Amino acid sequence: MLELDSRGADVPAVAVGFDLDLTLADTRAGISAVYDALAAETGVPIDTRLVVTRIGPPLEAELGYWFPPHEVAAMAARYREIYPDIAIPATVVMPGAAAAIEAVRARGGRTIVVSGKNQRDTERTVRFLGLEVDEVVGGVFGADKGVALRRFGAGAYVGDHTGDVDAARAAAAVAVGVATGPFDSAALTAYGADIVLPDLLAFPGWLGGFSATGRGGDGR
Repeated sequence: MLELDSRGADVPAVAVGFDLDLTLADTRAGISAVYDALAAETGVPIDTRLVVTRIGPPLEAELGYWFPPHEVAAMAARYREIYPDIAIPATVVMPGAAAAIEAVRARGGRTIVVSGKNQRDTERTVRFLGLEVDEVVGGVFGADKGVALRRFGAGAYVGDHTGDVDAARAAAAVAVGVATGPFDSAALTAYGADIVLPDLLAFPGWLGGFSATGRGGDGR
């Protein structure tokens, strides 16, 4: 699929993948509230300020810091049971998220959200925030995201976590880091992101120089 750039030249449309938590959606308040609820129910003193600095990896990994191994599965089930009513209403869109998605659409491209959050809550969060994307895939982290990205034909994947760099690598896509999560620009660059943006507000400008075939936009 081709679309015309501002000079009237044909440029290829591009499919772009986006992470959800701390990339498109600020879920910190909601996730903190769910852990507060678990702490109140169980009596376990969970430090939610620490929890929200580690958003990204699978839920069970975080729960493993607070509960013994034999309780993690039950706590994960309880977390997912109460998440929709507590966390989703407290979730807000990250600055520039809607404009980033629209920038892809304006080029005739397609967008996919690929998240470590379970499928149901990924879909609900995207719908609650009114993000107009073409596909949503949940329940995968790190390089495992590459399967969905390859199937979708994503030329770039945007995320805030080093695991999102792994995802892009697994899909042979450009790794676009955004320093809106637990890793700053230096850490994302050191890990191997092709391009690091301060936030999604900078994404449309970068996309303007990006080509699915020639990379560009400062991507390697």
